[in-house]
Amino acid sequence: MSENATHSPLEMPRSAPGGQPEFRFGAADFDRVRKLIYGQAGIHLHEGKHAMVYGRLSRRLRDTGHTSFTAYLDHLEGLTGPAAATEWQAFVNCLTTNLTSFFREGHHFAALAHELQQRRGRRVRLWCNAASTGEEPYSIAITVLEALGEAHQASLLATDIDTQVLSRAERGVYPADARGLTPEHLRRHFMRGTRANAGSIRVKPELARLIEFRTFNLMSTNWSSLGDPFDMVFCRNVMIYFDAPTQRRVLEHTHARMAPGGLLFAGHSENFSESRDLFELRGKTIYVRL
Repeated sequence: MSENATHSPLEMPRSAPGGQPEFRFGAADFDRVRKLIYGQAGIHLHEGKHAMVYGRLSRRLRDTGHTSFTAYLDHLEGLTGPAAATEWQAFVNCLTTNLTSFFREGHHFAALAHELQQRRGRRVRLWCNAASTGEEPYSIAITVLEALGEAHQASLLATDIDTQVLSRAERGVYPADARGLTPEHLRRHFMRGTRANAGSIRVKPELARLIEFRTFNLMSTNWSSLGDPFDMVFCRNVMIYFDAPTQRRVLEHTHARMAPGGLLFAGHSENFSESRDLFELRGKTIYVRL
């Protein structure tokens, strides 16, 4: 889950004949959805998200053949075994937001390049915990290659809660006019499609090899599965979806999985000043792990 491009910000409910909404979606249904997504993904849905939730979940009702939100949610909560895992993932996928582009918030990548050069010759482990459709982790990987060259000792873990966008990220295929990429980026790090794939680009194998994509829920209790400590973590435009207790819990887990002196890159509207015991502001939305 991340703010980092599959869902449109404007999703109008489909109407049945006569101009009425296709499904009844009352306050009780909305409150129930809010509690379920909070429990599954830590996402705090505000009251103003009623229309968005209807637009996204009504598609799932159609796909599963349910005629009301109550029936669908009863079905969801009653599932067990593999079927439960599959449907809960579909539920989460419907409600996560993915808005991203290459080299978004460019000052972060300039700072990343500088920090990588300071650590030249050392093993560096990075984590992008809201990979979305891949633009952010590939931007990080490009920065690694351009700062350190092919002889780098860096590895990048890219995770997201949304399995659909993560699948797209692993494919590494984008429009040739993707925002944020320079002609030099395109020449060095992407292959251009031909014939049926004209108008598309695909990341080169040497770029793809730098990244391990994996599904991970920040509400998980199994943070040790992430492996060795990280030197740098990109956690951008994620915390804005969490309430204060959830933000604190995620920051504590993140702190525990980082090496001392590691850097945490946050979103432009995020502020971790309430967690000064964990992270200290170093630059514009860049924090150092204490």
